[in-house]
Order: sequence, then structure tokens, then C-alpha cells
Amino acid sequence: MLKMRILASAAVAVLLCAAPTAFAATKSTTDAVQAIPYKSDEVLALAERVAQYQLASMAGGVIPNKASPDTPNKTGWVQGALFVGLIEMAEHSKNPIYKQTILARGEANKWQLGPTTYHADDHVIGQSYLWASRNGAGPEAIGPLKERFDTILAFPPEVDLKHREYTDPRGVDCDERWCWSDALFMAPAAWLELSKVTGEPKYADYAKKEFIATTDYLYDPQEHLYFRDSRFFDRRGPDGEKVFWSRGDGWVFAGLARMIPLLPEGDPARARMETVFKEMAAKLKTIQKADGYWSPSLLSDPAKSLPESSGTGFFTYGFAWGIKAGLLDAKEYEPTVRKGWTALVRSVHPNGKFGWVQPVSDRPESVSFEDTQFYGVGAFLLAATAVADLNLKPGK
Repeated sequence: MLKMRILASAAVAVLLCAAPTAFAATKSTTDAVQAIPYKSDEVLALAERVAQYQLASMAGGVIPNKASPDTPNKTGWVQGALFVGLIEMAEHSKNPIYKQTILARGEANKWQLGPTTYHADDHVIGQSYLWASRNGAGPEAIGPLKERFDTILAFPPEVDLKHREYTDPRGVDCDERWCWSDALFMAPAAWLELSKVTGEPKYADYAKKEFIATTDYLYDPQEHLYFRDSRFFDRRGPDGEKVFWSRGDGWVFAGLARMIPLLPEGDPARARMETVFKEMAAKLKTIQKADGYWSPSLLSDPAKSLPESSGTGFFTYGFAWGIKAGLLDAKEYEPTVRKGWTALVRSVHPNGKFGWVQPVSDRPESVSFEDTQFYGVGAFLLAATAVADLNLKPGK
């Protein structure tokens, strides 16, 4: 997949050295922010502004700078992750544009997934089809999705989870399974929801089995974080720290928030997910930076690291959802949500553009206030709708 092959070349050391300039930019672009919205209607008003900017840009054919070549793909992961955010906007907003956009995209796609049968990136758009099927499109919206997943079950992948370099001429065959952290956002929720819709447990059984296999392989039980993939097991940052990619762990944390509600209470896999979610939350709380962001490399020196909004968006979404779901104590974790939300608000340009989004990569790299990508907006919309659900009292 192009997502995986097109990787920026800047090293983590360059990222850290660039931080002072980044902080100056943060201050200059956010001095005008007088108050952070916390009440539901105010939070959703900001979410509407960001969403409207993004939809207008897409309608006009704008492709963000530093985007990967697969960004225009209407069934791919870049736009698919945005559509997961649009699902929540459709659930929270009275504006019909979000529902209309989801239905129109599905019809334009003829409800097809991405072209690669097994790759999780080509499954994420299916989450919007499942929503569409319940909101006017009917069962035809999930016909191709069901057919694809039935094919996978009939011919299950037989590769292991060891990840090769993208430059390897043999390719990366482990991506027939969920061998990288991003996959836990892209695919499992679609499998689990299809199981609920059809009443057929085979889809949930597959998702649970593969989630457990990936977690056993990539989850570090000491750090309570996921390695992006097996290539990072032995890599270390400039100060000897393990390398955990913010957006990579953000994909997992947000993915758990979308998976857990789709499993019944008492399900052993749900219990495992809840345990991992709580462990990650406790760790993430301790490494959030003073400015509310999480470092692109989570364990790097926070005094030297850049802001980064896509990982921060997914984390803030997960924390807010966890409080609302009763998995996280509100008194303990509300300050984390407030700090994360403040950082996200200050990533929004006056015109609604969402900045500080690290471009496509598989590791921590450089980012600026001007950088935006569709999936980052998806993360912001997830965070905004979850924060709106908390209806927090105004604060500093």
C-alpha cells in the first residue's frame, strides 16, 4: 500500500532539534484564542467549522501539501479515517450535510471497499457503509463488505506478524493480517459491527482472534504502549528511549474506543480490550506534555518535541469516550481531556483548517502548524464529539 511505502526521511533527531521554532509558531498562531469551548454547543460549533472547511476543500478538489499519492482514493484509509469522524458528526449535528456526504460517498463508491482484499487500510471505509446501512441506504450498503469478509474467512491469511522493511523486494506480506498498530483502527470495528448487524458470530470471532494476536505481539507490557510494528522492537531514540509513535498508539487507543462498545459485557475479548485501554490511559496521562499535546515520539524529551495533533486528537477522543463510558474516573482523567482539547483547539486555523498534523509516515517525524491531512481532521472530529458528550463546565 502506498501509505506504507511513502515515508518521509527526516530522522527523529531532526524532529527534536526543530522544536524551538515550532513552539514560537504555536504562540504566534494562538495568541488570539481567548477561551476554550467546553459546553457541548460551543464544542460542536467549532467542530462544524473544521468539518465545513474540510468538506469544502474536498469538494473543490484540494489535496493537502505533503499528502501521499493515495490521498485522493475515495475508498482508501486517508479519506476513510475522515469518514469515521463524519459518522460522529452525523450523530451529533442537526446539519444534514454529514449524513448526505456519507450516503453520497457510498453510492459513488458503489459500496465497494479498497482494492486489496486483506489489507486493513482498505476496510476502514466500511465503517461508514455500516452506518449508512442503518441510516437510509439499507442492506445493499454492506453487501460488498460482507462478501469481502466472507472471502477472507474462506481463505484466512497464513503469514506471521513479523514486519519487513518497505524497501524489501519481497514486499510486506504480514499486512494480510493486522501486523501494524494502525490496523487496529482500520479494520476490527467493521468486523465487529458486521457481526452485530448480521447476527453471525464468525466476523466477531475473527476480529477478536486477530486483535489478541496483534496485541500479544506489539503491546509492550512494561510501557503499556504498542510498537508500530516489529521493526521498532529494538530501535531507540536519541536519549536511548524506546520508540513509540504517537499516531500509531493513537490509532490503537481510538480503535479500542470503537471496538469495546461492539462487544457484549462479559466477553473475554472485551475484558482484554478494557484492560489494555485502562493501562494505556494510565501511561498516556503521565506522558502528556504541559502544552496538552503528546510528543510525536511518545517517550522522547517533552521539552524538545514538536506539537502533533493527529495522535493528540485520537488520544483526547479515547480519554473523553472512556470517561463517558465509565471506564475512566472523571476526576482523575478530566484534566487530561481538558489539556488535550485545549491543544486541539489551538491547532485550528481561523478559517477552520486543522494544523499540526504529521504527514503520512510510519514513525515520529517533522510537522508544522501548516500541515494538515484528512485523517487528522477525522481525529479532531472524533475528539470534538466525545468532548461535547461530556458537556464540561467552562474552565481556563
